[in-house]
Amino acid sequence: MKKIGIVYGGKSAEHEVSLMTAKAVIAALDFSKYVVTPIYITLDGEWVCGETLQAPVEDAESLRFAGTGQKDSIEQFVTLASNKTSRFDVVFPVLHGPNGEDGTIQGLFEMMNLPYVGNGVLASSAGMDKVVMKQLFHQAGLKQVPYLYSIHSQYEGNKAAFLDACEQELTYPLFVKPANLGSSVGITKAKNRAELEKAIDFAFTYDRKIVVEQGIVAREIELSVLGNDEPTVSIAGEVLPTKDFYDYSAKYVDGTTNYAIPAEISEAELHDLQQAAIAAFKILDGSGLVRADFFLTDSGEVYINEVNTLPGFTPISMYPKLWIASGKTYSQVVEELIQLGLERFEEKQHRVTTRNEDDAQ
Repeated sequence: MKKIGIVYGGKSAEHEVSLMTAKAVIAALDFSKYVVTPIYITLDGEWVCGETLQAPVEDAESLRFAGTGQKDSIEQFVTLASNKTSRFDVVFPVLHGPNGEDGTIQGLFEMMNLPYVGNGVLASSAGMDKVVMKQLFHQAGLKQVPYLYSIHSQYEGNKAAFLDACEQELTYPLFVKPANLGSSVGITKAKNRAELEKAIDFAFTYDRKIVVEQGIVAREIELSVLGNDEPTVSIAGEVLPTKDFYDYSAKYVDGTTNYAIPAEISEAELHDLQQAAIAAFKILDGSGLVRADFFLTDSGEVYINEVNTLPGFTPISMYPKLWIASGKTYSQVVEELIQLGLERFEEKQHRVTTRNEDDAQ
């Protein structure tokens, strides 16, 4: 049996989403195939390595107490993961947002030479930072809505100039977002200057960098990407929010959002969306998974909004829903992700071994 560590929780504003994702992933694992160890990171950053699970947990809240009951430290995980007897065969991080989805924990796994599921350091960090992501999409030739960005110190130095630029170069309504956050946390829609200034101040409470995007009249279409060097793409789904926009509460709390899966689009539109999703995945040097989010206008124009390198993986989340509608079960998607992580690690190890052998000759 392979030893798998599920790392969840974390210090980000998406802590609760991570708990729900962890519960669902653990429930999808084959306990006759994997020895499952929960690794909980508290909101204040303490690591708690729990006892081996004998069965899936009953509810997401119980994952807070899956550990020893004591707040330990990262040293416990490092010791456990470095020991030849207890060493994990693979680690499955289900941490959303900063300190989990942004390349930081992926860097830790790389330094420890641990196989892990999902995107590597570069794709994770670039995919988390909306400004860097947009700049890469521009290089890939992907169409995007107009936007501006600012860091906090620059904005504080001359608020009026940035607000003026937003009104001169963009058109209301505007969406203001923290650059480094997901699950629609910290996002506000602004319809005038007063609302814009308030939205910017709010977004800066989450991150030192913010993005202001021009609103667009379009349908919200999402696709799931799975793979490494040769990724595959799911069918498309449409988000049908009953609120003003698809916010955190609509995604995870109140269940008010409706989805059309598959989306009612033409074959040509689906082809364009799938090709754009692959292009976005590859320009980030993705591996494992991303969810690619697009705007589709009535005239058939495709605008990429963003990708999420560790999308919500709860039973009501779009990423697994799209693969289920494409013919895979939730458990099959989880198993494929584990195998993709192992394959990437084995390829890396092969390169290192080959290089060392060549150097020795």
